[in-house]
Amino acid sequence: MSQHVIVIGAGIVGVSTGIWLRRFGTEVTLVDRAAPGQGTSYGNAGVLAACSMVPVTAPGLIGKAPGMLLNPDFPLFLRWAYLPKLAPWLMKYLRNANDADTRRIAQGLTPIVSDAVEQHKALTDQTGAAHWVTDSDYHFAYATRADFDADGYTWALRKAAGFVPVLSEGGGVQDREPNLSSAIGCLATMKDHGFIRDPGAYVAALAEEFRQIGGKIVTTEVVDFELSAGRITAVLTKDGLMPCDTAVLATGVWSKPLMRKLGVSVPLESERGYHIVFEGAENGPRAPTMVASGKFVATPMAAGLRCAGVVEFGGLEAGPSKAPFALLRRKVKEAYPALTHSGEEEWMGHRPAPSDSLPLIGEIGQSRVMTAFGHHHIGLTGGPKTGRLIAEMLTGRSPNMDASVYSPNRFATP
Repeated sequence: MSQHVIVIGAGIVGVSTGIWLRRFGTEVTLVDRAAPGQGTSYGNAGVLAACSMVPVTAPGLIGKAPGMLLNPDFPLFLRWAYLPKLAPWLMKYLRNANDADTRRIAQGLTPIVSDAVEQHKALTDQTGAAHWVTDSDYHFAYATRADFDADGYTWALRKAAGFVPVLSEGGGVQDREPNLSSAIGCLATMKDHGFIRDPGAYVAALAEEFRQIGGKIVTTEVVDFELSAGRITAVLTKDGLMPCDTAVLATGVWSKPLMRKLGVSVPLESERGYHIVFEGAENGPRAPTMVASGKFVATPMAAGLRCAGVVEFGGLEAGPSKAPFALLRRKVKEAYPALTHSGEEEWMGHRPAPSDSLPLIGEIGQSRVMTAFGHHHIGLTGGPKTGRLIAEMLTGRSPNMDASVYSPNRFATP
């Protein structure tokens, strides 16, 4: 059956969905208020983090959280005036900080991220975006072996999913990464990972591929849906109605108000993520490196060294805070004391964080509105897999995985 699909959101998830739908022969229009790849997909560490399937809500988080927030040297910030609005989501989020839920969530995230490099290569095969995808190791840098061992719970879950690191200690650390501080005494290296050398340019190149294979891109803002007998017939934009048979909601944290229009209240918050690009950087890492002491990732990119990872809760309206940038600079200097650079680019954006850390992928009831958002920290990593999954669902193909865990109907009111 022929259908016209409108994909709302031109980040990595939306563009991936559009490409796979076109490859499967479906008419597709991609709609976003901004240019492709210039929103949340623009700002991230760029890592294809196949092993990043363990949620933040691990056992013990509830006891540690107050100390994290009060510690000026820990990369977690809260705009305290926002706390009353955050509290309902936060209570739901922290309920998952136990062993059973952590394992359940990790099992759900694993299929979305574990084959990330292969999924990105399948998406970009014979396209102008392929050159942005780079094979690499992915390092986790610790001050001591004891600090690595203290993360044993997380590493055990990774091992269960097939991810086992190669450890370097003492001088072996600097043999692998010569520019890391001598204070880093243990390096856990994941092989067979990768990164994107410029995420914004990468998604823009994918959008151009989408155009070249017959997709249409419209710049406008979607504000509502038109339904008939409970099924979508059009999306309402600021520039008028756009008829369709199916819509895919892939606009990150901005999906929440559109979900309300469909009668679903999603416990979704913005994790305000920060990054700095140290332009023209020298004496940085050879491969993407998660520095455990600062909870940031340093990635060598086309424009310089991008360091990302500080998190702040403060909603969608407030502008960037100064303190996260200051902390990030301090932690980068500690990890890479010889780093030099010619300039800086600061960025702050919004990561869509569902209270249960699982993305929403699937149809809302029988509305023919599909969801493809809520990827928390793994949007770039899992975007191509999610797009392919949505395209398979919409074209009658059988996905080679159980997608029921991602159903948006888990938040529907009975």
